[in-house]
Amino acid sequence: MAYDFKREFRDLYQPKTAPALVDVPAMTFAAVAGAGDPNEEGGAYKRALELLYAFSYTVKMSKMGYWQPEGYFDYVVPPLEGLWWGGEGAFDGTGVADKAALSWVSLIRQPDFVTPGTLPAIREVAAEKKPDLAGALESGELRLVRFSEGRCAQSMHRGPYDEEGATISKLVAFIGAQSLRLDISEVGGSRPRDILGALDCDGGVPSVRLHHEIYLGDPRRTKPENLRTVIRHPVA
Repeated sequence: MAYDFKREFRDLYQPKTAPALVDVPAMTFAAVAGAGDPNEEGGAYKRALELLYAFSYTVKMSKMGYWQPEGYFDYVVPPLEGLWWGGEGAFDGTGVADKAALSWVSLIRQPDFVTPGTLPAIREVAAEKKPDLAGALESGELRLVRFSEGRCAQSMHRGPYDEEGATISKLVAFIGAQSLRLDISEVGGSRPRDILGALDCDGGVPSVRLHHEIYLGDPRRTKPENLRTVIRHPVA
């Protein structure tokens, strides 16, 4: 049976709707950073997702080709994740007011056998059939980052993304009730590529900590009311 990160790390991927604390260990991610409305057709966010899935499935399906990373095992590709922040006008106190003012780092977790040393071989495999992916690896548009989030509070949001506000409010209230404080960094208009670079800290907790979402439902195939999203906030 293929290794399933969601099953093996249920505390990270299957929380209850009631908020709880969790210690998030170091993980390796394929990551692309950008800015703009995630719903824009043909926009930067759509391209980021295309690159991340192309990379993740190139690695997974290497079992069928002439090259596999050392230590390879079969696995289920983990879910899409996102770190989010906003520039001026992005939020109005109750939710997102201007999605075009959002910035993000989109992520898909990778097995530990995916390391910077494997990237040249992955780029070579991708060059023939996925030239956009090969180019993104060559330019650094897509890169690997490895970091830990440390102590966080999280809960499961069920329903449309635009209705996350109530879940977030409960999460913030829970953090206060635990005599902890929300530890989301004030990054304002920081360049997404700079934030991406700050995340790559060799498994440590980065200096930049952000609002984190993990998408367990595919919005292309799931009714909005049935979507499940893990919402995670760093605490101190």
